[in-house]
Amino acid sequence: MLGIRYPIVLAGMGDASGPELAAAVSNAGGLGVLGAAMCGPDRLWSWVERMRELTDQPFGIDTLLPLSVRSKASQPTSGPGPAEHLPEYLDFSREFMEREGLLPAKSEGAGTGNLSGDFFAEQMAAVIESKPAVYAAGLGDPAPYLDQLHANGTKVISVVGAVRHAHKVRNSGVDIIVAQGHDAGGHNSPVGTVSLIPQVVDAAGDIPVLGAGGIVDGRGVAAALMLGAQGVWVGSAFLATHEASILPFQKKAIVEALETGTTVTRSVTGKPARYIKSKWTEAFAESGLEPLPMPYQGQVSDPVQNAAFEQERQDIAPGFAGQGIGMIQSVRPAAEVMVDLIQGAEKVLQSASRFL
Repeated sequence: MLGIRYPIVLAGMGDASGPELAAAVSNAGGLGVLGAAMCGPDRLWSWVERMRELTDQPFGIDTLLPLSVRSKASQPTSGPGPAEHLPEYLDFSREFMEREGLLPAKSEGAGTGNLSGDFFAEQMAAVIESKPAVYAAGLGDPAPYLDQLHANGTKVISVVGAVRHAHKVRNSGVDIIVAQGHDAGGHNSPVGTVSLIPQVVDAAGDIPVLGAGGIVDGRGVAAALMLGAQGVWVGSAFLATHEASILPFQKKAIVEALETGTTVTRSVTGKPARYIKSKWTEAFAESGLEPLPMPYQGQVSDPVQNAAFEQERQDIAPGFAGQGIGMIQSVRPAAEVMVDLIQGAEKVLQSASRFL
């Protein structure tokens, strides 16, 4: 369906999955996916042009489509809204920065606090016009854009974390469903990966499913296939690569982390997302404040994150990652990670024949 050699798809991980990483995965026989969630039209076009310089293989584009932001559904019909609570939360953010010695960032950067309905409309217009081989909705239902995407020959992937969401996007007409479990980095599911994959496979019917969440080696690939998936959606395994577009101190945080080193928090984006434990996630959890919905929580966390990025504060902004990072021991080329995923899966699948 995708014109690739191996059923391994790079997860569109925000800015981490830039052109260099996505092209490396596509060139190694998988499907590279640009993590364009924070890309406006101009930046998105520059990434697409760069991809086409780096590879002649198929690639995809991943963005977020949170209904609560696109429809302003996060605004209550009565009573104070999230915007009215912002001053209190911004005070907490400033106090945290002062306590940690963080100076305000020189540039705002791209964060979830900048998301809006207009942003999504302009972004999706650029995605459709660029005619990628694949479009992936990392969050939300791509139904409003399916006809235009399919008219261009673009295959559509939808990432889900619940069986009911699998039914919804199946009825919308997506081409592939990603079952992303609780083990995954970033926005994920309350259901564990091993439990979620087979249930989504059953719900998907004849639509192929990619397994995701905690898959960082060939054993995980083989396990997903045995659970009924036809391929995998892999993120964290590619974060600790030379091509990943995250900062060196964030790659170091992944290599140093243990299997217990992550937490699911709403303190960064406003939606539950798995993040490497940090002073920010701990301070917010202890504050007693209820996280604001997306994009308002991003307006609270973005100043902290951007300042920590500039000042290389691994203890404050180590980044999103899944529970499998305890198996990642070094920063390597993405092609080497691909080889390990492929050969590791083949070895496990071949050895399974002894049980027949």
